[in-house]
Amino acid sequence: MTPSNDDVIFVKDLEKRFGDFVAVNRISFSVKRGEIFGFLGSNGSGKSTTIRMLCGIITPTSGEAWVAGHHIVSEAEEVKHSIGYMSQKFSLYEDLTPLENIRFFLGLYSVPESLWAERTEWVLDMARIQEVKNRLTRDLPQGWRQRLALGCALLHKPDILFLDEPTSGVDPITRRHFWEFIRELSVQGITVFVTTHYMDEARNCGRIVMINLGDIVAQGSPDEIVTSVCPDKPDADLGDAFVALMAGRKE
Repeated sequence: MTPSNDDVIFVKDLEKRFGDFVAVNRISFSVKRGEIFGFLGSNGSGKSTTIRMLCGIITPTSGEAWVAGHHIVSEAEEVKHSIGYMSQKFSLYEDLTPLENIRFFLGLYSVPESLWAERTEWVLDMARIQEVKNRLTRDLPQGWRQRLALGCALLHKPDILFLDEPTSGVDPITRRHFWEFIRELSVQGITVFVTTHYMDEARNCGRIVMINLGDIVAQGSPDEIVTSVCPDKPDADLGDAFVALMAGRKE
């Protein structure tokens, strides 16, 4: 397995151990430029550990990976400046206002000060929070805070956006609008690497990797995975395939 010119994420035999516990077991996959790529698994499957390695937050035990052309170990700082990352848990400062959070992340991402006004207005408009920009972030509804977090992750116009269960805890309408925006980003050439527990959301992904107990158990488009895992169930959906794969490994 070797990277192609279209690969913006390339992972080969990536492993992470914590003592004797193998959290991620020599996994390999690649992600194309502009792709919406789904990374699915149950709690404790190794999803978040993998994302944290690819974002340069933790160091792998063995294996190799490149993100936006940068090696995740030897060029970890370059990786961090090439990506946007929205964590599973709310990642902003709740005791700051949306405006103050935006200003903080503009500085953190080293966005030129001449662009601050333009980027600030873009995030406020995208998140639809102009009227509450001076309220404490903790007082905003969950969906509004998620939109603000997404906007802050995009302030420096990254090549790749990592979203770790971005719509957890938000209402269906907000989820739909969130995915409409993700598809717009993909059209603009931004690669979106997303984890989700919602199988209907995973249908928005061009390709999916399913991971269980640290091992990849399926790769392909949603339809390809359903067909291969549930060949005798013509009415099967992605949820059926997911349950079958997760249960199969536990047995």
